[in-house]
Amino acid sequence: MPDPVGKLPSELDQLPDRDAEETAEWAASLDAVTEHAGPHRAAYLMRRTLQHAESAGIPVPALLETDYLNTIPTAAEPAFDGDEAMETRIAGWNRWNAAAMVTRGARLGVGGHIATFASAAWLYETGFNHFFRGKEGEGSGDQLYIQGHASPGIYARAFLDGRLTEEHLDNFRQEAGGKGLPSYPHPRRLPWLWEFPTVSMGLGPLSAIYQARFNRYLTNRGIKDTSASHVWAFLGDGEMDEPESTAALALAAREGLDNLTFVINCNLQRLDGPVRANFKIVQELESQFRGAGWNVVKSLWGSAWDELFALDTMGALVRRLRAVPDAQFQTYATRDVAYIREHFFGAEPALAELAKLLTDAKIAECFHTSRGGHEARKVYAAYRAALAHKGAPTVVLAQTVKGYTLGAGFESRNANHQMKKLSGEQFRAMRDLLELPIPDSTLNEELVPYAHPGADSPEVRYLQERRAELGGPAPARRVHAVALPQPSEKAFQSVYKGSGKQSVATTMAFVRLVKDLMRDKETGSRWVPIVPDEARTFGMEALFPSAGIYSPLGQTYDPVDRDQIMYYKEAKDGQILNEGITEAGSMADFIAAATSYATHGETMIPFYIFYSMFGWQRTGDQMWQLADQLGKGFIVGATAGRTTLTGEGLQHADGHSHLLAATNPASLNYDPAFAYEVAVIVKDGLRRMYGPDAEDVFYYLTVYNEPMPQPAMPEGVEEGIVKGLYRFKEGVPARADAPRLQLLASGTAIHWALEAQELLAAEWGVTADVWSATSWGELRREALECDEALLRGEQRTPYVTRALDGAQGPVLAVSDWMRQVPDQISQWVEQDYSSLGTDGFGLSDTREAARRHFGVDARSITVAALAQLARRGEVPASSVKEARERYGL
Repeated sequence: MPDPVGKLPSELDQLPDRDAEETAEWAASLDAVTEHAGPHRAAYLMRRTLQHAESAGIPVPALLETDYLNTIPTAAEPAFDGDEAMETRIAGWNRWNAAAMVTRGARLGVGGHIATFASAAWLYETGFNHFFRGKEGEGSGDQLYIQGHASPGIYARAFLDGRLTEEHLDNFRQEAGGKGLPSYPHPRRLPWLWEFPTVSMGLGPLSAIYQARFNRYLTNRGIKDTSASHVWAFLGDGEMDEPESTAALALAAREGLDNLTFVINCNLQRLDGPVRANFKIVQELESQFRGAGWNVVKSLWGSAWDELFALDTMGALVRRLRAVPDAQFQTYATRDVAYIREHFFGAEPALAELAKLLTDAKIAECFHTSRGGHEARKVYAAYRAALAHKGAPTVVLAQTVKGYTLGAGFESRNANHQMKKLSGEQFRAMRDLLELPIPDSTLNEELVPYAHPGADSPEVRYLQERRAELGGPAPARRVHAVALPQPSEKAFQSVYKGSGKQSVATTMAFVRLVKDLMRDKETGSRWVPIVPDEARTFGMEALFPSAGIYSPLGQTYDPVDRDQIMYYKEAKDGQILNEGITEAGSMADFIAAATSYATHGETMIPFYIFYSMFGWQRTGDQMWQLADQLGKGFIVGATAGRTTLTGEGLQHADGHSHLLAATNPASLNYDPAFAYEVAVIVKDGLRRMYGPDAEDVFYYLTVYNEPMPQPAMPEGVEEGIVKGLYRFKEGVPARADAPRLQLLASGTAIHWALEAQELLAAEWGVTADVWSATSWGELRREALECDEALLRGEQRTPYVTRALDGAQGPVLAVSDWMRQVPDQISQWVEQDYSSLGTDGFGLSDTREAARRHFGVDARSITVAALAQLARRGEVPASSVKEARERYGL
């Protein structure tokens, strides 16, 4: 309870004071300092005392925020390992060509971004010259997550390095002809250069954390030593507003991922204006990262500020820097010295006196351009500190000016993210500032030239020598052999036999299959099971003792269920990634594992199983990231369909994930009805993704948690299963002239269709053939390919048309999905076509009641079939009315 003055008790109030007199003396000392030297001095002493205690290992709460200063003072900076003048020239060429490329592209309306790279150029250049390990050395090299809007600068450097030509640069954002450069880091479009797609903001930082974690996973499991690999993620301060950007900070600190460094370009601007207009984004980020357990290195001020800080004997400058909001500091970068003297230094007398000692030129330099992120030595010191820190990840907060070196019309302007070109006058000013030997005669207002010092110039030789020492070009993606030996047939054969009298859900059938595949001597260790804290829901607890749950600490406790067969077992070499309640984190895991064949030259087979509702709907953007990164593996939507998950209601009822999945060209989507179909699909998936002719695709399988008898596999159905359709059970006519129709069903709906087949025959004299539609999406994909072939003069008939050729009567398609899912194939079905589905919102009830509600249960199918036949005149219309009344519809 609060005391009478409203002060809440702290944890210290609950501890006995062993020496109250000593405590009082400390408090009195602080009061004395406050009275005689002021509260600023008292606060300074308290911060220094806490810092000293922390460095001495005394367990006190860490400071979450430090002064608005560089973490590494100038006097403590390490010696710079390079030729700063040479690197400045290289950075100048890169700045010019990045701006020229985007400006030339703007003539065609393709756009591009200039200001981001202009602010971050030294953050990249210093890394390329001194830190980023390439893939031609030992190990896998470093993993670089490049900020998407900075891609022009990366292309410009690759041009200087000889990896790109002027033709490449002139095809920036013009990919249709096959020679273009993608707008952002897109591995699928430029697979030899880009490793990680990052422009969907927030996904880059999340993926970087899980990539660093997966690197440790590979090492701890003995698959590959990745200890020399470091993950660098380059981010924008505005990007950190995305929830995914900070979603896994605690994981990175908890697992001690000191193989990870975030570099946040704090130019104080997002797309439309200041990131924190009335606050300070650097201080906010520092508190957030320190609170999560990260090491924080701030590089805010360039060397021009050294003189100012040396004159600040009273701390007035430091206090003022802490107080000025970001939007105001952005304004200082664009205003004249008189304004800065009045509005910044005029805030208190001590600052006004300090300003009298400064020239106008010094003030202009400090406030207009001198930032820690614009000086190689400052960035170098920050990166060295990041790599030296052990036991936790590091974030480097580097302050810059957005649009730096692009001139007064660009620098710190709110609109500079949307500004796509420089004028001839601006290019001339930029050339003079960068001291580039580009004659006026070449500066055509309409087509500014690219600039290159020559393939044998000192700049290019220096650049290439530095990269050779660091292990080759970067960024770079290497495509390694993907093929794995095909697993033994034994695991598949056991599923082909069916379940006999036992009822088994296809979710359980899939898990049992993978469990057996994980025992394969050749490929078993390559499987990476991933689950977001629902392993027991999906029957995966049997994997706990045998495969183990990955933890870098192993198991430091006695599990409460240690005496049970399927106890909760964590291990340093555990195979399962049980992520807790985070589908986004689980997908980030999946992406790292699914692309390990390229990142590390180690092919892994991830499968990620989840409630189907929380896959494509919740983390669909990551599915596209996976496709762009050319990932491979099995994404498994369990408890799939609108009506299979009883009692959970609207939010858990997935009737649309197959529609969302169908939009992704790399996703092969299947809704198998029986366990043997699951086995055939997985086997074919292993061939297509990991065979000698490996494809850059991934699989989305939906499985249901409703226990049903699983039949043995009929002969000769494998091709139909893979292609998406085969006749499962042919109807037996009661008489020669019996009306006939075709029932197409997927997933759990096959069981309703089979029951309807019996009702139609027994009660209405109608013969129905039941088809298993394992993939509406693959049927559509192949049909679209046939349509495209027609444009080339090739005559091809779609598989679905051929499969149903000669089938009598109309076609009625039914699934546990919205009708748009089976309707994907309607235009290629020559028979009369109609469908049933679970359109609308989900609801809580029994499976039977939910299916009656949506009109997809066996009796509803029967009535719909009769209505379809009645429209054709093949059964009396009265039969439809009679059936509705009989079945209570």
